[in-house]
Amino acid sequence: MSTDARLALITRPGCHLCDDAKAALDRVVAVTGDKWVEWDVTGDEGLEREYGDRLPVVLLDGKEHGYWRVEEDRLLRDLTTPQL
Repeated sequence: MSTDARLALITRPGCHLCDDAKAALDRVVAVTGDKWVEWDVTGDEGLEREYGDRLPVVLLDGKEHGYWRVEEDRLLRDLTTPQL
């Protein structure tokens, strides 16, 4: 599941928090110019086992950034702060 997007949103169909998270990520990337991808846990045992009880989950640069709700201010800060 490699991608050039820095952000990934792990979801499942019918998840209202996932829909909220998608809207939040759209707002964030409208500011930063980044891209995000969606990964559906349906049919993926590994994703379901790792994240299924905490959906939606936001990954930033492959690392878990948060779950259930997108902390937009924190995500904006982390996307725009230079990495050392």
